[in-house]
Amino acid sequence: MAENKENIKVISNNRKAHFNYFLSDFLECGIELKGSEIKSIRNHKVSIDDAYVVIRNNEMYVLNMNISEYEKSSVFNHDPLRSRKLLLHKREIAKFVKYTKEKGFTIVPTKVYLKKGRCKVEIALAKGKKIYDKRETIKNRDIDRNIAKALKR
Repeated sequence: MAENKENIKVISNNRKAHFNYFLSDFLECGIELKGSEIKSIRNHKVSIDDAYVVIRNNEMYVLNMNISEYEKSSVFNHDPLRSRKLLLHKREIAKFVKYTKEKGFTIVPTKVYLKKGRCKVEIALAKGKKIYDKRETIKNRDIDRNIAKALKR
């Protein structure tokens, strides 16, 4: 397991998703990119805060994933907010379709990283939190922070 950690370079985390949703069933998938997009990702010019995944024609696409334009590219630059296809097997897509249709889950990207030179996106099933759940999360985070401060002394 430690060997895999060395090959992964995290580019972007979706901290907003961890706060707004209960996340489960994490899955690593590839993403279809253009040349200027992968160069921008390697320069850490990507944001997945407002991104979400939709299913069209038994294929999954990530929407609102902002990959900034590559500044050294010429007229062949990409659209920063275009929809990008996720590379998954049919049975994995079928599992996600079942959860979204029957149980009311959404699919959100939680992490973008480079693994062995290839861009990967980690997606998860998400169930929305209520306001009181968010307050509970904030309270637990404050308690953990205070315990860490006390142990540090």
